[in-house]
Amino acid sequence: MNNFRRVFGDGKPVIAMVHLGALPGAPLHDADAGLDGLVAAARADLAALQAAGVDAVMFGNENDRPYEFDVDRASTATMAFVIGQLRGEITVPFGVNVLWDPHSTVALAAATGAAFCREIFTGTYASDMGPWTPDAGAALRYRDRLGRRDLAMLYNVSAEFADSLDRRPLPDRARSAVFSSIPDAVLVSGQITGEAAEMGDLQAVKAALPEVPVLANTGVKHDTVADVLRIADGCVVGSSLKIDGDTWNPVDAERAADFMARARAARGG
Repeated sequence: MNNFRRVFGDGKPVIAMVHLGALPGAPLHDADAGLDGLVAAARADLAALQAAGVDAVMFGNENDRPYEFDVDRASTATMAFVIGQLRGEITVPFGVNVLWDPHSTVALAAATGAAFCREIFTGTYASDMGPWTPDAGAALRYRDRLGRRDLAMLYNVSAEFADSLDRRPLPDRARSAVFSSIPDAVLVSGQITGEAAEMGDLQAVKAALPEVPVLANTGVKHDTVADVLRIADGCVVGSSLKIDGDTWNPVDAERAADFMARARAARGG
């Protein structure tokens, strides 16, 4: 069975982001708040999201701007520490994403027992961080060496903060990634965090991959979630659930509950 379906069943999951505060070594890290502050903020967001009824959560280091391709070991270790502190409170499947480092993402998933992970695993890009050439073959072999063949691999095929140097249409790149790199699900993104994927892109990728789970990865909002879930097999959401819809704010419990009510209605209950 596809690992994605093993984790999420046949539904259309809403995967909500727990955006950790900037980690030690990152320019925006709050040294005064320290590790206790990171854990406390993540705990509050996790509690609000689970109370709202999200189907899964994903821990990410979106605050570690500017992003890196070879992430500092301290960042991955700190993420593992924070997740470990919260592990007994997590009641839904959880995943991880260490931006933008496939090996660190897989390592973190293995260390914490995550059910899934998200990353840019394929393609070649010109990005804000410089030339970007991930290696899916190395990442999957690393996953297997760590004994995590059950780890669901979610491939983002339209990178944020970047432009693909592969000029094939997005649906062709997505089909090729599925053939060559065996993802468990394919994600379609907008240009930056919190910005929606083009509905036409989402529809075209799903049409090209009718048997593969395809999710909207960024910018899903309260007034678009029903339209998104008519096309996609689920979505990842972060900014829309925050206070004032701002990526960098804490989760707003009322906004999260309202979003999930709309998602449940769109899914038929």
